[in-house]
Amino acid sequence: MTERKSCILTETFTIQTSGQGLYEFTRDVRDWVAGTGLLTLFVQHTSCSLLIQENADPDVKTDLQNYFQRLVPAATDPSMHYLRHTYEGPDDMPAHIKASMLPVSISIPVHQGRLALGTWQGIYLFEHRDSPHRRQVVAQMLRSA
Repeated sequence: MTERKSCILTETFTIQTSGQGLYEFTRDVRDWVAGTGLLTLFVQHTSCSLLIQENADPDVKTDLQNYFQRLVPAATDPSMHYLRHTYEGPDDMPAHIKASMLPVSISIPVHQGRLALGTWQGIYLFEHRDSPHRRQVVAQMLRSA
């Protein structure tokens, strides 16, 4: 039996947001990966999420954002009167709820330096807060040698 060695590569991507919405960072990740292995992405925040989603039609981003806004409105909406955590503003607790419903980490196979994404798939940070933020996404790639 041949012994195979592996290594772990780590990087942190910073995504600047300008408010609620989906921010694609596929190109940054694509430029960083190398070799063959498994990539894991993890966002270090509790009011945003990570998604693999269609990147061909911009209406997909708009529809997703509108859907989640209707599903979980701001704390100022009368239907959300029961929320107690509003210390950081009326969008704070709704942002935490959205982040609890969506993934904060994703895994993507990498083969010969290429992300194994489908034709129309992109990697997105889904910002759930109204204000601009600098979000950190940690990438770790377990690469086979």
